[in-house]
Amino acid sequence: MFARTALLSLALYASTTAFSFTPSSSISTRAAFAPSTTLNVPSAVRTTSLRMAEEEASDSEYDYDVIIVGCGVGGHGAALHSRAQSLSTAVFSGNDVGGTCVNRGCVPSKALLAASGRVRDMQDASHLESLGITVEEGGVSYSREGIANHAKDLANKVKGNLEMSLVGLGVDVVEGRGVLTGKTGEVMDQSTGKVYKAKNIILAPGSVPFVPPGVTVDEKTVYTSDGALELNSVPEWVAIIGSGYIGLEFSDVYTALGSEVTFIEAMDDIMPTFDREIAKLAERLLIRDRAIDYRTGVFASEVTPGIPGEKPVTIKMIDAKTKEHVETLEVDAAMVATGRVPNTNDMGLEDCGIETNRGFIAVNDKMEVLTSHEDDAEVVANVYCIGDANGKMMLAHAASAQGISAIENIVGREHTVNHDAIPAACFTHPEIAMVGPTEEQCKERAEKEGWTMGKSQGNFRANSKALAEGEGNGIAKVLFNQETGEVVAVHIIGIHAADLIQECSNAVAAGTTVQELSMMVHTHPTLCEVLDEAFKGAVGMSAH
Repeated sequence: MFARTALLSLALYASTTAFSFTPSSSISTRAAFAPSTTLNVPSAVRTTSLRMAEEEASDSEYDYDVIIVGCGVGGHGAALHSRAQSLSTAVFSGNDVGGTCVNRGCVPSKALLAASGRVRDMQDASHLESLGITVEEGGVSYSREGIANHAKDLANKVKGNLEMSLVGLGVDVVEGRGVLTGKTGEVMDQSTGKVYKAKNIILAPGSVPFVPPGVTVDEKTVYTSDGALELNSVPEWVAIIGSGYIGLEFSDVYTALGSEVTFIEAMDDIMPTFDREIAKLAERLLIRDRAIDYRTGVFASEVTPGIPGEKPVTIKMIDAKTKEHVETLEVDAAMVATGRVPNTNDMGLEDCGIETNRGFIAVNDKMEVLTSHEDDAEVVANVYCIGDANGKMMLAHAASAQGISAIENIVGREHTVNHDAIPAACFTHPEIAMVGPTEEQCKERAEKEGWTMGKSQGNFRANSKALAEGEGNGIAKVLFNQETGEVVAVHIIGIHAADLIQECSNAVAAGTTVQELSMMVHTHPTLCEVLDEAFKGAVGMSAH
């Protein structure tokens, strides 16, 4: 599913998330810091079966040990782990195996970014010349249809692989959408009316694009990320509403293919949910040197579709604070990148006594569903919720981790997911990646918890491999606890940042200290030596 994160108010809708596609973040971003849980969920709750409670069924009355409602990356990961534990398993796919990530998010967006990135690189004559390469007169051309087909073909291939893996492991795939009936352990196929019964139910319905009030979407001239991934056109001028992960990634695609871009951001700063130091550097590398401008502190209060080649898209903007009209734009197209909301409508939650908050389902640390987000909420026995629908971290790999965790708890091995150790990435050129809180949040945490934050930095301009690529822009910033040496967060902007962040995520998860990391050997010459420089700097050492 789409990049990056954390719940913000609907009023801040223009700060968006990534394709998890990256970070997102709940309503507004797949959280641009490594997202953390913001829904208040009580830690100690009673267990109830609510209105689902009837008589306990014997094992023979169950069709499956586990039924999973939803077949995105989270549902798929849960299903694989369920079968690894020899649990009989069924998945309700809703005719959408792979979910948002595979079909309308992470996977096809990476295909568009890869293709458009090649175009950008080959059009950068000065960069090529520095490498001793000259592009002959005539330049570089591309096929819009070819790039769009590359994305579609990749999505279909990955979807097919997921389907085969499920069938190969003995998972029963029910094509209809699963809904709760209100009775213990029951899930109904909405398309056929057939009811299935399971000992445990995992809800993994995913999310859908959020379209703010006043915005009319036709998926032709005004579209969400779903429509943008079709790449039905390359507009001469496109406005992107929201400057989070999704918006940033598509600005990268569009400008590489020749479009001019205008960001419309409700917050006072561009890229508001990113670490501020990283955001400032990203503004220079990803916005200032490209055909991009932006408006901040404004809402797109009314967006009216146009007619391609005949009538422009009209965007009326109001001041985010005063609500007074400030400007009207007429552009060729508008992309709505204002985050995502849970796909939990009409799932039968109300029949089970489960109250949602803006569509989000409350869960505890074991992914067990709670009756509400209130302090006196009760656990709904044998019902779990993973992925975007619980709002903890709207990232595909976070959903998969939560699915595995839910299965661990089902089989009696208590497990919780450390969301602070889950990385996020924005696949622009150069990339942005992070794990843990932003520097601003880290300082607040340190003050609240009574420890001192340390900071150390590595630079791509001092890295041999980056210089060989002609990609010396960027930094890696390590934030750590000075008393214990433990790594708390890492933020990277630079070539292949999304790949480099995994070492840092593992360090956070394992509680590895900067002292330990500083003595670990990194391959030379590689990009990971940027991190080696930062780790060594944290303990007063120098990297060659």
